[in-house]
Amino acid sequence: MTLLRIDASIQGPNSASSALADRVLEQFTALRPDETVVSRHLGAHPLPSDAWQTAVFGGFTPEADRTPQQVEALALATTIADELRSADAGVFALPLYNWGVSQHVKTWIDLAIIGGGPQAQLLQRKPVVLLTTRGGAYGPGMPKEGWDHNIEYLRRILVDVWGADLTVIEREFTLVGVNPALDEFTEVAAMLKKEAEEAAADAGVALATRP
Repeated sequence: MTLLRIDASIQGPNSASSALADRVLEQFTALRPDETVVSRHLGAHPLPSDAWQTAVFGGFTPEADRTPQQVEALALATTIADELRSADAGVFALPLYNWGVSQHVKTWIDLAIIGGGPQAQLLQRKPVVLLTTRGGAYGPGMPKEGWDHNIEYLRRILVDVWGADLTVIEREFTLVGVNPALDEFTEVAAMLKKEAEEAAADAGVALATRP
């Protein structure tokens, strides 16, 4: 079994989304220590920001006329699509930034679509755990209700385009303890963190014991 892990946080060791992914992997590898884990960290090692447009134009250029940059971009797109296609399961830690997916994630998705084709179900019926985190709160009645343009976009791509069997684990208020304006939510944030960590651990067990 090959598990593909994708991280996108720019927070390094302080990343809340990566910490949840670690929790999933801890449980998964404890039960299945010999399985292959392929990792790509989009935040620590960003994909070239111009790779997508270069690959798009390269795809419309006769192979013999492609520039070295187009050849390289198309090869990168194929590699990214193949990582998804070759995986048996996925753990994707993709936090919300500026009310949506980060540029790192968007580039990754765009390149995968170029490399695999717009109709390719690269994750067809494969179990994928999506771990997403938000600094504030975006639920019903909150001032930022409706501002989360991350989750539904990722569902559209992962499920409707790529065909994944998706489990979503969310954690809000990750900026509590960082932003003093949120200090009144300390207890709520601690509860949400605990719930997310438990859900991540359960997801790791579920991946490992899936038939």
